[in-house]
Amino acid sequence: MNGTLTPPCSESTLTQRYQTTIPAPVRKALNLSKNDKICYTIEPDHRVVISRVENTESDPVLDNFLNFLAKDMKDNPEHIQAISSDVVKRAQSLVGGVEIDLDAPLGDEDE
Repeated sequence: MNGTLTPPCSESTLTQRYQTTIPAPVRKALNLSKNDKICYTIEPDHRVVISRVENTESDPVLDNFLNFLAKDMKDNPEHIQAISSDVVKRAQSLVGGVEIDLDAPLGDEDE
């Protein structure tokens, strides 16, 4: 032995759609949450470094709208209403019968 420690390795498998799950130790190390973005940097020696993309961009229109909603909910909690069962049924009818195969290969237009 040369005294160098091998860093821990976490494996995952590619699906037929070239998707994978980021292993839990990697998610923890990068402090990833659902919908976070990750960046793959290809080094000159062909190693790939994965890192968390920090969300530095903001949409001022969206930010203002979300701030407006938050303020309105705080100032007027009596205006908050549950979604009616009719709305839920309507939404379910719109997606009823839609089947999604997450393992199906992507078409050329999807890649």
